Amino acid sequence: MQGKDRGRGSGSLVSRVGESLRQAILSGQYAAGDKLPSEHELTETHSVSRTVVREAVAALRSDGLVEVRQGAGIFVISPDPALSGRKVDKARVASDLEVLEIRTPVEIEAAGLAALRRSPAQEEAIFECHRKILHCIETDQSIREADLELHVAIAEATNNPLFRHFLESQGSAIIPQSRLVPETRTAEQTAYRKLIHREHEAIIVAISDRDDQAARNAMREHLVGSQTRYRNLLKDLRSFTS
Repeated sequence: MQGKDRGRGSGSLVSRVGESLRQAILSGQYAAGDKLPSEHELTETHSVSRTVVREAVAALRSDGLVEVRQGAGIFVISPDPALSGRKVDKARVASDLEVLEIRTPVEIEAAGLAALRRSPAQEEAIFECHRKILHCIETDQSIREADLELHVAIAEATNNPLFRHFLESQGSAIIPQSRLVPETRTAEQTAYRKLIHREHEAIIVAISDRDDQAARNAMREHLVGSQTRYRNLLKDLRSFTS
C-alpha cells in the first residue's frame, strides 16, 4: 500500500483525501451519526496508504467533523453551535504558527530571487496558480491546495532547487490547517480568502516587475500577517478555555 504514495507528495494526498471526505460530510452524503468507510476501504477507494488516511481523518477530527471510536470506527458528529468557530486544537494552531515562523525568512528570500531570476514560463506558472486561487474563491472551494501550488511555483522560480525541496519536504503542512474563520460563516470565510488573494497579488506583481525588494516586502507582509492572525487565534483560544 505504501507504494501507492510514491511519486506523489503525501501532503497533497492528505489534502485530497481530507477534502473529499469533508465535502461528502458537508454535502450530507454522511450525516451526523453515520459511520464513514473503514480505514482499509478508504485506502482502497483513494489508492493511498493508511498513513495518508489517518492524517486526513486527524484533520477532520480536529475540525470537529468526526470522532474515532476505538474498535467501532469513524463517525460523523453534529457540530455544537455554541462552540462554532472554537473547535480548534490549540496544539495545531501552535504548530501552524511554528511552521509559519520557519517559512518566513526562507520564502522572503525566495520571493526576491524569483523576481530576479524567473523565466517567462515560470512567471506564467505563478500567474496561473493565482488564477486558480481566484477560481476556488469564486466557486466557494478551499484554496489550501492552490495556495500551496502558488508558493511552490514561486520557489521554483528562484531556480535554486533547494527552495522547492524545502517546501515539498513539509508537504501540505506548510499551509496552516487551523481555521481562522468557521466554514459556517460564509461571508467572513470569503472575505478572508480574498484577503489572502490580495496579499498574493502584491507578491506576484512584484515578481513580474522584477522588483526584488518589493517582492520580499510583500512576502514578508503576507507571512508576518499570517503569523499575527494565528497568534491572535491562539490567544483567543487560551482565553476561551482558561
